[in-house]
Amino acid sequence: MTAEDTNSRAWQIYGRRQLARAYTPPVPDRLGWTPWEGVGPGAEKLGDVTGRRVLDIGCGAGHHAVHLAQALGARVTGIELSPTQHERAVSAHGDVPDVVFVQADVTEYLTGADPFDAAYAIGSLAFIDPHRSLPALRDGLRPGAPLILSLLHTDLHGLGPSTQVAPREQTILLRDDPPLPTQMWVLAPRLWEDLLTEHGFRVEAVDLFPHPDESASVIQQLIRARRLPDRPARFTSR
Repeated sequence: MTAEDTNSRAWQIYGRRQLARAYTPPVPDRLGWTPWEGVGPGAEKLGDVTGRRVLDIGCGAGHHAVHLAQALGARVTGIELSPTQHERAVSAHGDVPDVVFVQADVTEYLTGADPFDAAYAIGSLAFIDPHRSLPALRDGLRPGAPLILSLLHTDLHGLGPSTQVAPREQTILLRDDPPLPTQMWVLAPRLWEDLLTEHGFRVEAVDLFPHPDESASVIQQLIRARRLPDRPARFTSR
């Protein structure tokens, strides 16, 4: 089983468990890039998204997408690979204006979609091979469009980011249930910057946000990048 297959299975089980609990996270008052309320910036990192087409990568239960549409007037597409996570989003928010939920692989979806004005991923892009996701995102965004990524930097065990582009074992924790094994690309900020640059983005900022409890080791990184303009075609005269 590949790393991405492992992750697909884990998120399908996770969504099934949350459906059984009938749990839907509330629509937040602000977009949060970290798992901790009030830590880090809000949706301003995306710029003005009023009337803009925004892609929510790995939208889960859909609550962040709904916030952007209702509070900021964005037209949001929430893309989710897990059928059970997609079901959670549609059942809770399927009738919200200016929000569309799609169940698909994001790289495959972007090959046939009109380019988006902005995209973001809260914790989700680390579950996809960046050599597969980043070229698709470059082609799926308009020149100059922002791409905001919230990614794990240091995990619950104090293990810091890798300096190699390879997945490593992590877990999804869920109360009263066994943890779900996953394979995540937990990469150092410089490595993410190199990958983004290689695939047509300019990294504008990288911020690290530690857990609000000083005794906890978890650190989240937030990367703000921008899709570079297309290079003009070169013509030669003979």
